[in-house]
Amino acid sequence: MPLDQLSIFSAIGLSSAALALTLFVSWMVGRSDAYLLTWSIGLAVIVVGVVLFAGFGDSYNAGLQLASFLLLICGFGLVYAGSAQFCSERSRWSCAIRATAAGLLPTLGAFALGFSGAGTIAANLAIALLLALNAYEYWNARNEAALLMVSNAVLYLITAISFVACACVLAWHGQLVLDARPSNWAEEFNAIAIIIGLTGIGALSLTIHQTRIANRHRSEAMTDPLTGLHNRRALFGRRTDDVAREAAVVVMDLDHFKAINDRFGHAAGDRVLRAFAEIILSNIRASDLAVRLGGEEFCVLLSDIGAAAAMAERIRSQFEAKTFVTPAGAIRATVSAGIAVRSSDAETVQAMVDRADMALYQAKEAGRNRVHIFGVPCAARSVEAPRAIEPASPEKISPPLSV
Repeated sequence: MPLDQLSIFSAIGLSSAALALTLFVSWMVGRSDAYLLTWSIGLAVIVVGVVLFAGFGDSYNAGLQLASFLLLICGFGLVYAGSAQFCSERSRWSCAIRATAAGLLPTLGAFALGFSGAGTIAANLAIALLLALNAYEYWNARNEAALLMVSNAVLYLITAISFVACACVLAWHGQLVLDARPSNWAEEFNAIAIIIGLTGIGALSLTIHQTRIANRHRSEAMTDPLTGLHNRRALFGRRTDDVAREAAVVVMDLDHFKAINDRFGHAAGDRVLRAFAEIILSNIRASDLAVRLGGEEFCVLLSDIGAAAAMAERIRSQFEAKTFVTPAGAIRATVSAGIAVRSSDAETVQAMVDRADMALYQAKEAGRNRVHIFGVPCAARSVEAPRAIEPASPEKISPPLSV
């Protein structure tokens, strides 16, 4: 028994309108995720297109059908643009516009020539293409959340197939000119696929969106806002089982940093801290954890004992060689470091940091600007520590460096 098309169109319109409103309200809350707004506008345009398509009544109106198809193509084009923003975090408006135009032009041309059936075929294929592009975006982003992303890709693909089915049935029967709204098994399959697809895609996309927000908040809670490094919570929140047996901790403290703040100001001090953080990041591996413990104290958790001493020495020498030129003079800063290696599988990160702190204290006592390894006195650098602050003469002063 054929389904009641008016009821189907009403269901499509209401579900689309509800989803558009939900997405718009979600965007209004933060206004940071542009794809929510793009999706809501696209769905609103689709709702208008569905209303026009359902507004034929018992009499067929080619003009209304053309208008509805043009709106539907534009609406699905906006949905694709939102999906590209959502999945790749890049605005692919040029691609979305080209794909939308590729559907609008043949549809408009066929209707203008009086071939409403051919125009309907072109419109269905255009929407199918846009839906397939959505599926492609989600498939490419499946590494983020495999089950959710792949599920969305499948729903988009099934909905695209339903539009292709509508076009194929009309083409098979040679209906190049229509005198009534299409009514066949493909149209019923298409309507059901749209209802299920929109509902499922909306729910899955909002779930992924909320997951991203939760992950973002978790990341912000474990990140130092000044340097972009991890903070104490990220370091000490690690379980003992998550730390490698061959782990090492390097604790570093900038020498005489209070004097830099007192003489050159906290803005200059912040520049020095950010530059030091960049030096750390340039010398560690992806598996290492760089942390700002607080103030001018930093820490690196390494999974390889053998790399600790060499890494600490590179950081020390690179920082010692760096000069920060300010209107008040040139800043030369140094850093002292203490290293501790994990003694057993049961040793906690806190215990390792405490022992590295003791080695750091030894480095400070020995004259600063050097690296000490806990329990290995001969590991200390035997160098003459340069002045932590070296005032610049007026002729040497240049605009502040960008660090």
